[in-house]
Amino acid sequence: MNATTLKHDVPAGIVVFLVALPLCLGIALASGAPMFAGIISGIIGGIVVGLISGSHTSVSGPAAGLAAVVLASITKLGAFDILLVSVLIAGVLQLVMGVMRAGFIANYIPSNVIKGLLAAIGILLILKQIPHAFGYDSNYVGDTSFAQANGENTFSAMLNTFNAITPGAMVITALSMLVLIYWDKTPMKKIKLLPAPLFVVVLGVLLNMAFNSFFPALQILPAHLVDIPAVDTGNLGAYLQLPNLAHLSNPDVWTVAVTIAIVASLETLLNIEAVDKLDPHKRETPPNRELVAQGVGNIFAGLLGGLPLTSVIVRSSVNIQNDNRTKASAVLHGLLLLASVVLLAPTLNMIPLSALAAILIFTGYKLAKVALFRDMYKKGWSQFLPFVITIAAIIFTDLLIGVLIGLASSLFFLMRSNFRTPFSMEQYRLHIGEVIKLELPNQVSFLNKATIKTALWDIPANSKVLIDASNADYIDEDVLETIQDYRVAAAERNVLLNVVGLREKYQHHDSMEFVPFLDKETRDNLQPAGILELLRTGNERFRAGHVTTKYYQDQVEATAGGQNPMAVIVNCIDSRTSPEIIFDAGLGDLLTIRIAGNVINREIIGSLEIAHKLGAKLIVVKGHSSCGAVGLALANEAANSVGAITGKIRRAVDDCGCGAHAPQGADAKKVLDQVARQNVENSLADIIEGSAFLREKITRGEMGLVGAFHDIATSTVHFGELVKSSDFDRYRRDPANLAA
Repeated sequence: MNATTLKHDVPAGIVVFLVALPLCLGIALASGAPMFAGIISGIIGGIVVGLISGSHTSVSGPAAGLAAVVLASITKLGAFDILLVSVLIAGVLQLVMGVMRAGFIANYIPSNVIKGLLAAIGILLILKQIPHAFGYDSNYVGDTSFAQANGENTFSAMLNTFNAITPGAMVITALSMLVLIYWDKTPMKKIKLLPAPLFVVVLGVLLNMAFNSFFPALQILPAHLVDIPAVDTGNLGAYLQLPNLAHLSNPDVWTVAVTIAIVASLETLLNIEAVDKLDPHKRETPPNRELVAQGVGNIFAGLLGGLPLTSVIVRSSVNIQNDNRTKASAVLHGLLLLASVVLLAPTLNMIPLSALAAILIFTGYKLAKVALFRDMYKKGWSQFLPFVITIAAIIFTDLLIGVLIGLASSLFFLMRSNFRTPFSMEQYRLHIGEVIKLELPNQVSFLNKATIKTALWDIPANSKVLIDASNADYIDEDVLETIQDYRVAAAERNVLLNVVGLREKYQHHDSMEFVPFLDKETRDNLQPAGILELLRTGNERFRAGHVTTKYYQDQVEATAGGQNPMAVIVNCIDSRTSPEIIFDAGLGDLLTIRIAGNVINREIIGSLEIAHKLGAKLIVVKGHSSCGAVGLALANEAANSVGAITGKIRRAVDDCGCGAHAPQGADAKKVLDQVARQNVENSLADIIEGSAFLREKITRGEMGLVGAFHDIATSTVHFGELVKSSDFDRYRRDPANLAA
């Protein structure tokens, strides 16, 4: 807290106080409790909870969601002072829950339910405040329940409004809404200590004073103004009630205490999750510390005669929308509530409820913007429907019941999604043949058993199957038994089965019946065209981010006795072009020759001939985009031994007519890549010209030769056609070009 934050927190705290004051009184009235019980809870929620809480934005006080619970509890227990014992016990229980770190529950509330809660509160603020905006104040200001204590409901109250319109209230509401909407377009917005809602309250008071003096027809009667009961400042202690501790042993007291503790804790955790989403600075409220703060607050409420309290979304959202910066605004609102009882009652009783209604309607609009509905719709039905169901449930019941219904709908869609797609299943072609991979998700429940079993038993005989549980933190025992049963079924159907990633706690072991490495028999059955296709599909997997699991340690053991490579890659030394990675190859699959600019000399040709003797059946000469060696050749760099490389590449520069002038700007990359492609063609020619042995193998189909160009930016390798013996004349060059 400093001068910079206070200039935001002070006006925010004042506005929250103005909104909270009628809420405290209204909730006390709806709860069947003394009017000052609501004020006491508001003071405690601001000062005590505000000081202890770790939230910068949450504001606590008596909650409308607990009004029905309190009313029923007073009736059940018989007296308010007995209820205070329950509130005291509930505070202790919340304190214990915070110490025991029960706040983790907040992390399991789905985002679509939280956003539904915010939108529902926004819609409720609009619907519930419309009667007050027109001067129909039959219900208390802070009510959020569908069924109202006066026998009306949300919609009947709106309809009845038209039979009891107060013209002065309508005028104040209309002018207040205009101020709130257009405030940011006026020079007034620069005055940080005078936010628009505070101006609206002052305007409402001044307008009503003008109505009283000059326009009696628009006069607003006391029934439509804030109504703080008169207080005898010389006997403040008379307004505090103490708990009747003689009823500590009453089982009903404990039942009510547990109910209040659970409901208040759930509402608080819901509200802080919602408030954190509204916070423009995205600060996180520590949930366990919040439970401790609420517990201490309810202990004070029980000892001093207050209502049970929670974090309140309406006050908190008003706090945020008035640009508060720290929890000083919440504490200030509590201090102002205390001052209002002692000093400010006559002044505050001049505030029209219609002015406060305008503030809350504007707050509701910000919480339930059309953009929120549009964004949720774009996320799909599994997100949108729980969001809408939460909104409807809260509007037609109350906050807690509505959220529980929203949670149930969100859980239904989660279970439905898990039941339909509890795993990912793909089939890909490797050099060892077709492999079917079943990858289990993070959580695998008994609901997934049927679909997993069907998928496994539908796999054809003689297949290779990989069940990967590496990402699964939890696998239900029923699913583990299904996997165990499939081990037996797979053996009888000649299915080679690998099971990997099982945790030790499952008491089931991994098994490897096939290792994805290239053995001699498989390699000998491959042909150059088939190997080329394997490289293409490997590059597709790499580009799509679906590279295969390599099991390198198993490959090391499998290849320790010898290698059976299928291809040899003549590759540049560029660090971004590793063939084993971009072709999704394993250990022992490829021989790689690296030389700057993928140029060819006698040693390279000798290496290629050795590669054939080692069993390789395909030669790939792979150039790439943005090649540094090609760039040096274009710049005629030949210092020291660099010329041995750039001199060969200069042939490609001359062949494509790119040496007339150094390319500039956007043309530079285009020319660079053009030379790199031509350089690949020249390297193919050098191989054909330089090795009669390789020419013979290509002619007989025992060895394939192909050029390739690797576009680094897209990770795509573009292959040419396999060179045929009929192409040899096109690649003829002077053998003298192959000088060492």
